[in-house]
Amino acid sequence: MVQSGSRRIRRAGGPRRTVVLGQVVDVLADRGFAATRFQDVSAASGVAVSTLQGYFGSREDMLIEALTGATSGEVTALHELAAGFGDPWQQLVALIDRGLFTSARTWRMLMEFWTAAAHDSELREHAAALAEQYREPFVEALRRGVDAGAFEPRFNSAAIVDVVVATMDGLLYPVVLGHRGSDVTDYRDVVLAQLALVLGKDA
Repeated sequence: MVQSGSRRIRRAGGPRRTVVLGQVVDVLADRGFAATRFQDVSAASGVAVSTLQGYFGSREDMLIEALTGATSGEVTALHELAAGFGDPWQQLVALIDRGLFTSARTWRMLMEFWTAAAHDSELREHAAALAEQYREPFVEALRRGVDAGAFEPRFNSAAIVDVVVATMDGLLYPVVLGHRGSDVTDYRDVVLAQLALVLGKDA
C-alpha cells in the first residue's frame, strides 16, 4: 500500500489528531480545497484553531495530509476487497462494483485531491503512486484469468485495465454535479458486458 512519507506531516496530537484528519476530509469534501479554513475544521471537530495549528502547522499542510491519507485508505480498501476473491471474474466484478457505487462524498474528496495534485508536486507524486497501486488488483485478476484459461483477451491487458478504470473515474463529475443520465445499475450492466466481451467470457 501507499506509504505517505509526506514531508509535511507532523506528529503532535496522537489518536485525536487522526480523528481530526477524518473530519478535515469531511469539511473539505463539503467546502472544497480552496474554501476550507482552520475555522471550518474547528467548528466541525470542536478542536481549537490554535490546536489545529499545532497539529498541522499550516492550513495547506493540514489539507494535503488529509487528502493523502484518505486516498491511500481508498487504495488499501480496494486491495483488501480483492484479496477476498479466488475467482478472477468475480474479483473484477467486485472491484468494479466498488468503483461504480462510490459515494458522492468520496467522489468530491477525489475531485479535490486530483485538482490539488495538478498544482502540487508532492501530491502529484502521491497520485502517480496511487494510480499504479489502484490498477494492481485489476491487472492481477486479468493475469490469473488468462493463466487459468478463463479469459482470452481481445486487446492488450494494460489497455483493458485503463479503459475499466477510466470508465469508473468518468462518473466523478456526473455524480458530484448531479448530472447522471442513467441509473448506476444500468451503467454497471453495460460496463460488465463490455468487459466480458473483450475478455472473451460470457457475462
